[in-house]
Amino acid sequence: MKVNGISTRSVWREPDGVSVGVIDQALLPYRFATIRLATLEDIARAISSMQVRGAPLIGAVAAYGLCMALRVDASDENLERAYSMLLATRPTAINLKWALDEAMAAVRNLPRDQRVAAAYRRADEICDEDVAINQAIGQNGLRLIEDIARRKKSDAPVNVLTHCNAGWLATVDLGTATAPIYLAHDAGIKVHVFVDETRPRNQGALTAWELGQHGVPHTFIADNTGGHLMQHGLVDIAIVGTDRVTAQGDVCNKIGTYLKALAAKDNNVPFYVALPSPTIDFTVTDGIAEIPIEQRGAEEIANVTGRGADGGVTTVRVVPEGSDVANYAFDVTPARLVSGLITERGVIAATRGALAKVFPERANSAKYAPSGRSEG
Repeated sequence: MKVNGISTRSVWREPDGVSVGVIDQALLPYRFATIRLATLEDIARAISSMQVRGAPLIGAVAAYGLCMALRVDASDENLERAYSMLLATRPTAINLKWALDEAMAAVRNLPRDQRVAAAYRRADEICDEDVAINQAIGQNGLRLIEDIARRKKSDAPVNVLTHCNAGWLATVDLGTATAPIYLAHDAGIKVHVFVDETRPRNQGALTAWELGQHGVPHTFIADNTGGHLMQHGLVDIAIVGTDRVTAQGDVCNKIGTYLKALAAKDNNVPFYVALPSPTIDFTVTDGIAEIPIEQRGAEEIANVTGRGADGGVTTVRVVPEGSDVANYAFDVTPARLVSGLITERGVIAATRGALAKVFPERANSAKYAPSGRSEG
């Protein structure tokens, strides 16, 4: 994707070949800056502080964290320590643990003097695989948008509603939910995106920033506006991302996704979930009962950050002193509300049978144990 007209990924190896560069997402959308991560501690801090965020990107960056740990000490003991430290940064969905497990498997049985090179090689592969997965999701989702465009009686754009940020900032490149949108735009299809603000962290602003950089027409809306738009026929399709999908197709995503799915169901608006296969958790069946929902700090609800009239970025409190605040970060959308899952292997039903048939290697192994909170 592009920033100021220049193609970039959200993580890259620096010229020294050992450290990595990332976009400091804590500064967006007000300022674009990159940071260099050179140690295990740098990586852990960046993930914990959400300078690096988005489940696929966190996994990729964490894999590089193991590389940096091995450069200091390639022993089994240090490998396990680094694994535990990174997993604890945001012990979430499957992506973080999946990537760490992949990196561990690549080096575990190797001599110490071969581990660093093997770890970097696997981390690079994880990044490239993420891009390939997202490209395939984009192609499969593009067909849905093309079909809507063909059925429209006028030259009006295809209106897509999305929630949170499942764009290239949350992945290595292209994004999941945004991939079909970008490919449609680049193919000359008229497409317009309604972007939920996604309180409390306002990650919709990241999506709006991305779309603006790529020239995709979009409108930023309050979270509670989506249902109204659907009632009035202004939304053709909803596409969201996900942080974990269960064996039966329940979808855990940023708080507010469930309400959008309910509104879509009531108004016959197709509701699709862009699903990269590392996000499937075949060890969990009932998402509502089995997925613990992260409760984050009250300050995310009580405070709002934005640009003031003087151009400076400031934070203000919007909640009365003394009021209790609850900050549930994610919710679960039952599979019955999902029109389909846009995967790298096609658009499939949100059912156990469809998931197991399309991803048999994951279903049969089911080796990725649930690891706590979900993440975005």
